[in-house]
Amino acid sequence: MKLVVFDVGGTEIKYSVMDQDLRIENAGYVPTPMDTLEHFLQTLRDIYLPHKEEVEGIAVSLPGFVDSQKGRINGGGALLYNYGQDVGPQLAALCGCPVHLENDGKAAAMAELWKGSLQGCQNAAVFIIGTGVGGGLIIDGKLVRGPQFTAGEFSFLNCNADAWEDFHSGMASRCSTPALLGRYKALKGMAKEEPLDGRQFFARLAEGDSQAKEALECFCKQVAIQIYNLSALLNLEKVAIGGGISRQPILAQTIQEQLDLAMSTTPWAKMGLALPIAKVVSCQFANDANQIGAMYSYMLAKGLL
Repeated sequence: MKLVVFDVGGTEIKYSVMDQDLRIENAGYVPTPMDTLEHFLQTLRDIYLPHKEEVEGIAVSLPGFVDSQKGRINGGGALLYNYGQDVGPQLAALCGCPVHLENDGKAAAMAELWKGSLQGCQNAAVFIIGTGVGGGLIIDGKLVRGPQFTAGEFSFLNCNADAWEDFHSGMASRCSTPALLGRYKALKGMAKEEPLDGRQFFARLAEGDSQAKEALECFCKQVAIQIYNLSALLNLEKVAIGGGISRQPILAQTIQEQLDLAMSTTPWAKMGLALPIAKVVSCQFANDANQIGAMYSYMLAKGLL
């Protein structure tokens, strides 16, 4: 069995033809339309059509509060034209094939649970660090969606009760890639608008830039504290770190170091009441996780596993 699999992001749409053994063919990417739903659907159709005779259907990972059963986007995410739309049924009608949608963070969690770094876990989570913070929760060995499909939306967590009304108190602004780069720019005295991406930051870190090291440690402490909070609530075994910057092994390593440091200094530890805390690992599938998870979600929904 083969599917055309899409990973829709706020900047680009990655796609491939994938089979059930995760063999990938004809991979590529195109810019994500930002204007209308019609343009978005037509873009996916144009990619699907050359492969229609060799595939069974379409699996899509995309941002938003996704009702996978109905193929409806109930809100959230960067593509505002999808809000309240039955994207799955509309794409199925346009392409004439089965279509299955899955939230991007949840797709990554499903991929890691299925064949990645979370295999065998009962309680675990995935943190996808990008423009915001996506993710997914695994409880009792299963993905948690929630009745409104918002479980695992880490970007909406507040990190500062004294600044409740400030957007910048949220996890999206403190634990995202822009937060890491912004902290570094502030330490270096750089202008906010000065170009800097993750590759450049980690190159400077590798060269021994002391401000890069400080920025990374401060950033990873923010992430570590949220992992601590989730571990205390859900008794997580592992948290897998994903997103573009997760390809740098030092990221997960530094998050683990900051988590260990936080655990050793908490008042609970001094009282002998320390909790078991999740181990930090990197996502095994990196940039392919969303496509693999979308494939897995399709197969589950169709009773193929």
